[in-house]
Amino acid sequence: MRRIARFIGFIFATCAIVFVVLAAAVGAVVWKYQQDLPDYSQLQNYEPPVMTRVHAGDGSLLAEYYHERRLYLPSSAIPPLVKEAFISAEDKNFYIHRGFDPEGILRAGFVFLQGSKHVQGASTITQQVAKNFLLNNERTFDRKIREILLSMRIESAYSKEKILELYLNEIYLGLSNYGVAAAALNYFDKSVHELTIAEVAYLAALPKEPSELNPFRNHDRALDRRNYVIGRMAEDGYITQAEAQKARSEPLTINPRVLTPNSIAAGFFAEEVRREILVRYGDQKLNEGGLSVRTTLDPKIQLMARKALVDGLVHYDEAHGWHGTVKSIDLGQDWGVSLADIPQLGDVKPWRLAVVLDANDISARIGLQPDRDPSGAVGQNRETGSITIDGTKWTGKRPRALMKPGDVVYVEPIAGKTAEFRLRQIPEVSGACVAMDPFTGRVLAMVGGFSFDQSEFNRATQAKRQPGSSFKPLVYATALDNGYTPSSIELDEPIEVDQGNGEMWSPQNFEGKSGGPHTLRFGVEHSINQMTVRLARDIGMPLIVEYAKRFGIYDDLPPYLSMSLGAGETTVLRMVTAYSMFANGGRRIKATLIDRIQDRWGHTIYKHDERICQGCDATHWDDQSEPKLIDTREQVIDPLTAYQITSIMEGVIQRGTAAGAGIRELGKHLAGKTGTTNDAKDLWFVGYSPDLAFGVFMGYDHPRSLGDSAQAALYTAPIFRDFMKLALKDTPDTPFRVPPGIKLISVDAHTGTRSSGPGSILEAFKPGTGPPDSYAAGDGGESPHVLNVSPDIEKAVGSGTGGLY
Repeated sequence: MRRIARFIGFIFATCAIVFVVLAAAVGAVVWKYQQDLPDYSQLQNYEPPVMTRVHAGDGSLLAEYYHERRLYLPSSAIPPLVKEAFISAEDKNFYIHRGFDPEGILRAGFVFLQGSKHVQGASTITQQVAKNFLLNNERTFDRKIREILLSMRIESAYSKEKILELYLNEIYLGLSNYGVAAAALNYFDKSVHELTIAEVAYLAALPKEPSELNPFRNHDRALDRRNYVIGRMAEDGYITQAEAQKARSEPLTINPRVLTPNSIAAGFFAEEVRREILVRYGDQKLNEGGLSVRTTLDPKIQLMARKALVDGLVHYDEAHGWHGTVKSIDLGQDWGVSLADIPQLGDVKPWRLAVVLDANDISARIGLQPDRDPSGAVGQNRETGSITIDGTKWTGKRPRALMKPGDVVYVEPIAGKTAEFRLRQIPEVSGACVAMDPFTGRVLAMVGGFSFDQSEFNRATQAKRQPGSSFKPLVYATALDNGYTPSSIELDEPIEVDQGNGEMWSPQNFEGKSGGPHTLRFGVEHSINQMTVRLARDIGMPLIVEYAKRFGIYDDLPPYLSMSLGAGETTVLRMVTAYSMFANGGRRIKATLIDRIQDRWGHTIYKHDERICQGCDATHWDDQSEPKLIDTREQVIDPLTAYQITSIMEGVIQRGTAAGAGIRELGKHLAGKTGTTNDAKDLWFVGYSPDLAFGVFMGYDHPRSLGDSAQAALYTAPIFRDFMKLALKDTPDTPFRVPPGIKLISVDAHTGTRSSGPGSILEAFKPGTGPPDSYAAGDGGESPHVLNVSPDIEKAVGSGTGGLY
C-alpha cells in the first residue's frame, strides 16, 4: 500500500509540475503576445468607410460614390433572420462562447478529416471581427494566437449585438459589396427587411469564398453552398424543415440593382455635384464619409430639358447632312458578338446600335446590338429590323447610297411601327442648357452636352462662350436703372470707335442697315447693335462692367465698347442665374445644385437656403403670428427696373427677334432674348416665365461658324419653346408680377409716345417718369438723359461714368 501511495504521489507531483510548467509556458506565450496587441477599444468609435449617396429633389437615388460599397446598419435595424443565417453559417455557438469556440475547432477538424466538400471554418464571428478590423490575413500560428487573445478581450468589452453589428457591416460579400445592406441591394435590389430565407442564406454563404461563389460564374457551386446554409439554419432551429425545403426549391435568381444617372439623363448634373463635394470636403469624405446629399434636380424637368436640347441639336445636325457610319465590322457567322463589343452610348436611348445586314434602294435590313447578361456574356437572341426609305428621308439619299453590309449605325424605333427604324447619327454640334428656380437659384435641370457617355465636358459650367446679343438686356437694364425709360430714344446710326491702336471699329447691325432713332424697347426687341454701342458709350462702360459683375455674368469684364455686344466669354449657368435676377425682382441669388448635405449621423453640415425663418422653432401653437422668412439677400437692381426689362423681353417674343420661333403661340407669359455672335459661332436663347428660368447655348466644341443662315431664332429659340411647352403644360398662365410703384401707360410700340390706338402697348414707367409727348432723339453724340447713378454704384465705378471705352 505504501508503494502504491508513493507511486500515486509521484504521479500527482509530476502532473502538478507539468501543469505548472505548461501554465507558465502558456502564461509566457500569452504575456508575449499581449505586449503588442492592437488597441481593441478603437472599435467603440469605429467609423467604417460608407458610401456617399446623392438624391434628386424628389428623394429618388441619383448616384453613389465609394471606395467600398457599404451602407451601415445598427444592429437594431438588421432583421433577426439575417443574423440567424450568418450565425448558422459562420458561428453556431456565437451567443455562448467567450471569443473562441473549442467545440467549433474540433468540429471543423473532424469535418476536414472526413473529406467533406463543405469545409467549416474554426474562426468565430468575434475572431473574424478581430482579424478584419485589427489584424491582417496572414495564415500563421502567431496571427491565430493574437486573434484568439483579441477575441477574448473584445468579448469582455462589447455586447454580442455590438460584435454582430460590426461583423455584418464590415464583411466582404463579393461584387464590391461590403456589409449586408449593400449586398441585399446589389444582389437582389431589396432592403434587408425584404429578403427571403433563400436570399439571406445565399448572402450568409458568401463570407467563406465570395469570389468563388459568384452566381454568374459558378452558379451551381453558389446554389449548393446556399442550400447547405439553409440546412444549417433548420438544424439550429431558426427555420422549420418545411421552410427549409421550400427555400431549397427556389432558384438562385440574382437581380442586380442598376443605378445610373442615365436613367434620368442626369450624368452631367451628377458629375457636377461630385466635383463640388470633392472640392468642398475632399476625396475621403466623398467616397468614405457616408454623406447624404439632397440635390435640387427635378427628374421630370431634367428629362424635358434633355429632350428639348437633343431634339434641337439633332435638328441642326440633320439639316447639314449625313456624315457617315460609326464603323464597319466583319459580319462572320455571328454578327451579334462583334456588334456587342462596340461600346454604345448609354444615355441616348431609345437610340440603339445596329449593323447593316444588306441594303437596297428601298430599305436596309439591320441587326440590333444584343444585350449582355450580368456576367458579361452576349445573349443568344438576335433581333433584326429594317430602315425604310422613310427612315433615311432626312439625308436626301436612298439606303444603298448611305450604307453597306457590315456598317454600324445608330437607329431609333419608329413609333407605331413594328421593327422599323429611323437612321440616326451623333451630332457634331454640341450645346448645353440649364433650368433654374429664379427665386432660389436651385438648378432644376442641367444638360452639359449631347451625351455624357460621349464626353464628360460640361458645356453648361465649363465652356466659356460669347453670349452675343443675349448680354444686351444687361446693358439696357443698366440704363433703365440709372435714369432712362423704355421710351427713351437712342440713334440707330453708324458709329466709329477709336480702338487706341490707330484702328477704328465700326459695329454693324445684323441686317447691315441702320434705322434712325428708336426707343430702348425697340433696341432690345430687334437686337440693334449700333443702338447698343451708342447707349453703352453714353452711360459708360465702367457702369456696365459693375452691373455685369453684380449679376455674376463676368468677374472682370474689360471696359471696351465691344463688350456691350456680348464679346466677353461666360457660361450658360452664369447667364441663366443673371436672367433669374430679372425674373425675381432683382434679388441676388447663388446658383446651386445642392440643397442640403448631412453627415453619416444625420447632422446637417451644409444647406443652401440661408434665409432666416422667424418663429419656425416654436414648440407649440399659442395664437402667435405665422412664421416669417427673413430675406436678407442683396437687391442688385431696382425691382421696378427688373420689371421694365422683363416687359421689354416679353416684346422680344411678341414682336422682336424671337417672334417667328413659335414661343408666343404657347399662350404663356414668357420673356427672353436671342443671342447670335459674329460668324454665328455661338447661338443662345435665355428666358423665363414668372417661376422658371431656362437658357440654352449651341456651338461646336472647337468654335467655328454654324453657317451663314444660322440664327438663334432658328435653332436655340425653338429649344426654349419646346422646353417651356413641356415644363408649363399643366400650369396656369400667370402674368409677370408688377411691383408697387410701376405705372402702366399706353404708348405707341414704335415711337414710345402716348397712344391708345392700334399698335399701342402698355409700357412700364417708374414714379416721376412717363412717355414723351413727341418722338425725338439726341444728336447721337450726347445722351439727352441725365444719369441718376446710385451712390453705391458711383463708388464702385468711380466719379466718371461716361467716355469711350
